[in-house]
Amino acid sequence: MHNIEPFYNWRHLYTAEEDERSPFYGRIYSEFEFSLTVYNYYIHPQWDEFGSKTLYMKILYADYEQGFAIIELIGEWNDAIENDIMTLKRDVTDKLFEEHISKFILITENVLNFHSGDKDYYEEWFEEVTDENGWIVALNMPEATQYDFRKRKLNYYIELMELLNWRVFKPEDLFTKINDILQKRLGD
Repeated sequence: MHNIEPFYNWRHLYTAEEDERSPFYGRIYSEFEFSLTVYNYYIHPQWDEFGSKTLYMKILYADYEQGFAIIELIGEWNDAIENDIMTLKRDVTDKLFEEHISKFILITENVLNFHSGDKDYYEEWFEEVTDENGWIVALNMPEATQYDFRKRKLNYYIELMELLNWRVFKPEDLFTKINDILQKRLGD
């Protein structure tokens, strides 16, 4: 896991640590010191810690004019013990929501497991964003993780979507593609 880096091809367009509106503004990263772990496995030092012991993230892109953010996740999403959704919501997405971000693309292909807890924070987040014509999408969640996510019916709040070649898009184009898919679904 230590060699899985956050997607870096958009760094010339956006970096959360240089964005004054980002919850990660001012963070400094080491390229060589591996200190963050998911259980006993070290992860790349470019990932951001946000209060979970098993789930880490990177805001890959935020567009305040169009109101969207693309966030990549890695690790185990554990609501049963760690209540990761509460921490993610309170410490990251609420701060972005205050900056008028209401559309969230979560890149979840490196979320290896999901353990459910209460639905309250999912409901709250969903209600907040839909009141602002927003949405939440989990992109490319592994099949086993999706199974556990669907079992708790959390896909009602967070749309599960597959788009295997998302890395070839520019951030605005990825947002437009996902937004168009969602609008077509809502129109049907």
